[in-house]
Amino acid sequence: MNITHVKKREIQAPLAKCLLEGFINHFGKEETLFALKEIINVDALKSARELAKEYGSSMQDLAKIVRDVWAADDAMEMDFIEESDQKLEFKVTRCRYVDAYRENDMQELGVYLSCNRDIAFAPAFNSDFQLLRNKTLMAGDDCCDFCFVKK
Repeated sequence: MNITHVKKREIQAPLAKCLLEGFINHFGKEETLFALKEIINVDALKSARELAKEYGSSMQDLAKIVRDVWAADDAMEMDFIEESDQKLEFKVTRCRYVDAYRENDMQELGVYLSCNRDIAFAPAFNSDFQLLRNKTLMAGDDCCDFCFVKK
């Protein structure tokens, strides 16, 4: 059975909430969020390397991953602005990842579990890539403004 990326996050959200609330109660919020960021970054690096191995590591390959993996199962509504060898720029205007964390009253934790991993993902996918992003839906903005650039 093939479970989409967004469906995995929807399934994981209630358990993640339970675990993270327990860790926050036991270790404190600052310590838990620091550890969570580090752990999620390691997972993002692993995911980036696996996807680069499976799809390739060009900007066009990344665009395919965005469409076929991240946005599969109607996970995101996106407006693509630029697709070239040097840049992949798009805006996400609706996101089921955000919905999953909001439904579980864990939007702040969703930033750590989902959004922050994108920053670590880019250079692990291709060491010449960088993600520039100023806004996220998870943080309450009107969109996520993804701009992957080749350094």
